[in-house]
Amino acid sequence: MNSNEIENTLFIVTGSCLKAERMDRPLAGRVREEAQNILQESCSEEPDIVILGDIWYLNSKELHQTPTISVGGPGVNHVSAYWQSRLPFALLVENVLQIQMDVGGSDHRCCVWGMDHELTVEAVDTFLIKGHLMRFLSYFPELSP
Repeated sequence: MNSNEIENTLFIVTGSCLKAERMDRPLAGRVREEAQNILQESCSEEPDIVILGDIWYLNSKELHQTPTISVGGPGVNHVSAYWQSRLPFALLVENVLQIQMDVGGSDHRCCVWGMDHELTVEAVDTFLIKGHLMRFLSYFPELSP
């Protein structure tokens, strides 16, 4: 994959195990749908929003410079496990859920998860309803001119 193929792209990463495919991929679909709605209103060219598995993402170093949202906890998503100690918290409810992203906008990564599936649903709901997704998308001129 070359840089032209991933220009104007947003990745949403989920785990590659069966549990993540069943539980977190539908949540990633909700994030994708909301991101499409937000970006349709502000972009002259609609960005490509791709949901992909953690293993593929981690093994493709060229993808790491592309805006990316990881959905699902570190027990099922290796990207979330890797970023857990590397990203600042936008929201942390200890032992419940977390939204990790640089609220100043200098980092192109975001991680959303809860301690179990129901709490991950709550984390995604909070991410969408409280405007964290909109804030995250506003940091990238390649996604929203």
